[in-house]
Amino acid sequence: MVFGKAPIIKHPSSSIKATARRRHHQKGNMVFVRPTLPPENGKLHDTMSSTSMLNDNPRDLKLNLIKSSHSSIRSSDVASESPTSTIDTTTYQMQQQLDESAYRIQHRQSRSKSKNRQPTTSHSSSSTTKSHSNSKSNVNASNKTPDHLAAAIELSTTNAVAAPAPAAGMYWSRTLTYGRGPSRPLRAHTANLIGEKLYVFGGCDTSLYTMTWSKPRTTSQQGPPPCRAHSCTVVERDLGSGRRSHQLYIFGGGNGPDYFQDIYVLDVETLIWSKPNIQADTRPSKRRAHTTCLWEDKIIVIGGGDGARALDDVHMLDVSNPHAQVLGWEKLQTSGSPPPARGYHTSNLVKDKLVVFGGSDGHDCFEDVHVLDLVKKRWSQIDLDRKIPRLAHTSTQVGSYVFVIGGHDGRRYSQDVLLFNLVTMSWEARKVYGVAPNPRGYHTTVLYDSRLYVLGGYDGKNVFDDVHMLELSACAYLPQITNFEIDV
Repeated sequence: MVFGKAPIIKHPSSSIKATARRRHHQKGNMVFVRPTLPPENGKLHDTMSSTSMLNDNPRDLKLNLIKSSHSSIRSSDVASESPTSTIDTTTYQMQQQLDESAYRIQHRQSRSKSKNRQPTTSHSSSSTTKSHSNSKSNVNASNKTPDHLAAAIELSTTNAVAAPAPAAGMYWSRTLTYGRGPSRPLRAHTANLIGEKLYVFGGCDTSLYTMTWSKPRTTSQQGPPPCRAHSCTVVERDLGSGRRSHQLYIFGGGNGPDYFQDIYVLDVETLIWSKPNIQADTRPSKRRAHTTCLWEDKIIVIGGGDGARALDDVHMLDVSNPHAQVLGWEKLQTSGSPPPARGYHTSNLVKDKLVVFGGSDGHDCFEDVHVLDLVKKRWSQIDLDRKIPRLAHTSTQVGSYVFVIGGHDGRRYSQDVLLFNLVTMSWEARKVYGVAPNPRGYHTTVLYDSRLYVLGGYDGKNVFDDVHMLELSACAYLPQITNFEIDV
């Protein structure tokens, strides 16, 4: 995915005039600012399902985000087979296409209604009408409105708009994407933001505000197998003269009953896969549902599961030398109060400290928060004012807060947005407006331009291919807060 500078989207105001102004940006009742989809009332399952139910395909995809004045929506009706891989249309040209699409849809609907009012007098006349209609459809096939434009118009004219919200309130909306996306929805995948490109890999089978999918053509016979619940870590290197390189390090994961312990590296600039040589006697055990982070040119791996049990070990891989012939893992010997073995937890690196929250050992859904001081190699458990169990959620650092979205609480999937204050080490409640995503877990969340984007996920029954955006609004300043310490 390629991100461009996203435009600022204002929230629905309590003012009727302001709301009407935004909802009727151009013609008639077309909503070009913030059309939103109605909630999808999917049935929730109270029990956690095994993540091996679906087949896996490897995914190394990009999404392209371009600047536009239109609101962010996405329809599940937009065909994934769309040949569009990038969008370089200007805002004005897109506006013209939208207007033309609306005109065609309106007249097509009028013709359809008039035909439906005409009574059918005989079977032969019905067949003649059907034949004529098919012939006419074939003749006009070349003039058909592009799928993505038709979807934008139809959604904006038929879907309800969420209740007005204060301008400072955080706000959910659903995004419209273009291009050839994954053939199936996503769960237990990874998503890494490099510059303005979001790289999505793996999972069982994605998508930001006028964004475009593309599928990079990677080379080499040393790419990873299909996998899910792996980790993907961005390693950035300074090449001098203002040039930088980026690599994606993929570790572990699984496919059905198989679990992996290999490292694969994708050079983002050349799109070439490689498989480093690893000193055999240092490799961690096979695993998935673990977490990783990059600290001082070392990839830190915590926990996960090997198919028989949950894991509580911590391993470190030094990747500081890109020309090293052999890489070696190191198992960290830690002290203090380590967390119980777990997988499907989250970890966030804050300077030299790693904050671990939630997860499960296959029996219990954890509610605890532990901090690992990577310098002292010491664990500390945080005393919390509230107990919030979560697994298969996402936790995204936004300045001095961690935003926890979705996941499973041991009974059902959630759609909540939780804020954990890294200074006071406590939970805080904030009201969120708009139409939230369906409850889900096994999704991904990334922070870009003061917005949180949620991709895919699973609710025990459905695997999602949608993308939702949480606009931080009054909290947009939070990413600028960096001068704070975790006191444990």
